[in-house]
Amino acid sequence: MTKIQGSKDCGNSPKNKFAQDVAIALESGKAEAKIFSEDVVWSRSTDSSTDGREEIMKYLASQAKPAEITVDHAVSHGKVGAASGEVVFANGHRRRFCHVLEFTSAKANCISVVQSYS
Repeated sequence: MTKIQGSKDCGNSPKNKFAQDVAIALESGKAEAKIFSEDVVWSRSTDSSTDGREEIMKYLASQAKPAEITVDHAVSHGKVGAASGEVVFANGHRRRFCHVLEFTSAKANCISVVQSYS
């Protein structure tokens, strides 16, 4: 089971919490399909892109599961949010991440674009 350490930025902000939850889902591979629009686009720093909810769910299922995820910051404003932190794998490998999210609306309950950097 992955140990999760959340950000202190989420206290009274449901939108910040959603940005954090999406980052944890992307890093852990444990995402609910409903958080993504059907035509979501996920661009990663590796010059690769995954298009569509189904393809993202397949990609996430195929990734190594981390031992720990720490979210340092999660912020949002209007239709945009971001979360950054660090993931640690069972072999001790550490990787920093930042996910910039575009929501389908200002309600911030569904993702249309993800741009990830690691």
